[in-house]
Amino acid sequence: MFLGLVRDGAGRVAAAGGLDPAGRRESGRGVGGGAHQGVHRESGIEAKLVAVGVNDFETKLQQRTAQKDLPDIVINDTGQLGNLVTQGLVREVDREGTAGSGDIADRAWEAAQGYDGKYYGVPFNSQAFALLIRKDWREKVGADVPSSWDELIQLAAAFTNEDPDGNGKKDTAGMVVPGSTTRGYLTWWFSTMLWSEGGDFVKKQGDGYTAAVDDAASVKAVEKLQAMFCDSKVVQPGASTADSATTHTVFESGKGGIYLTGPYMLPRFDGSLGKDMYEVVAAPPGAGGEAAALAEGENVYLMAGSGNEKGQQEFAEFAASPAGQKIGLGLENGGIIVRLPVNTTVDGAAERKDPRWDVFQKVYDEHGRNAPALPNWATVRQISSEGLNGVVSECSRDVAGAMGELADEIDAELEKQGAKG
Repeated sequence: MFLGLVRDGAGRVAAAGGLDPAGRRESGRGVGGGAHQGVHRESGIEAKLVAVGVNDFETKLQQRTAQKDLPDIVINDTGQLGNLVTQGLVREVDREGTAGSGDIADRAWEAAQGYDGKYYGVPFNSQAFALLIRKDWREKVGADVPSSWDELIQLAAAFTNEDPDGNGKKDTAGMVVPGSTTRGYLTWWFSTMLWSEGGDFVKKQGDGYTAAVDDAASVKAVEKLQAMFCDSKVVQPGASTADSATTHTVFESGKGGIYLTGPYMLPRFDGSLGKDMYEVVAAPPGAGGEAAALAEGENVYLMAGSGNEKGQQEFAEFAASPAGQKIGLGLENGGIIVRLPVNTTVDGAAERKDPRWDVFQKVYDEHGRNAPALPNWATVRQISSEGLNGVVSECSRDVAGAMGELADEIDAELEKQGAKG
């Protein structure tokens, strides 16, 4: 049996599935630690689920690479596509030759496309990011739902300074931010704000890309970010070193009022906070007049060197089919591995009977924006995160100068990747 891996963490399922030697598809259906094995009652597909921690995923995959024992299937972040392609770990996918490809959203296919224009995965899950706002706090401070990023920051200031929980102490943070450089978290969070403010990390130039973090709109956005940490201090204590595991706890413990995150957190926060305590709101437009939001998800990657290419293809097609997507919604098994369906014939919000999921779907459809299709976006994301972290951790740093230095680093990386325009 060949093990396939699905990332865990941040609400993602801990699961694994692969292809057995007879070529039958295996599909992950469970969540949590340990290993689970069985046969899907409808398809006869054998399944084996194995927990893989969020920080262990790349390590375990690299171990399998070194052992020349890759699984047939890996389900991994869209942001890791370039890294997998660069290492030669995945094989090309024929989009038109994939059964049901016409029903898969174009934006999801875009996130499966490499720098060379070819496809290297079959979409499996998508998501976009929206704001979770403490509704009771907003009503307590007498504020409307923010209609711009400036108003959003003002609301964060009210949550920080006006005792919205009524305990008589100044112990609440307006904005909950995963500002760590670990896995590029700060870039991951800031993308939505940066794009909405009219800035960017990179931009197209000729046949390639060039750095855009030192453009005027980008610098202004980063100045606003620095001010949130250093001037108004609306972010939670320790935000510059916080990862998502930390920020989830800050929000659900009643210490933070605004959290930009994905739909996978709704079940957890419904249980810890109560669904009536917070509202789901699309991120507003910024100074650039655009309501942009980071879109991402996971692809089914067909790993190179498999002796069972037919089985790989069949697994990917099943995962993206209406039947596979509905299994992934987790309605029967509690394992949400499909947040927003990539298959346009499946209405996730209707299946879940929860209109809040439709907010995320509309954000994805109307304002979702994938990371740029660089040869290795993950590296640029990490470099950007470290540069941004520098200006929020050291409040005296000149943002324009720091972004000029970061632009030089990004351009050098683009040159290294053969993507400098």
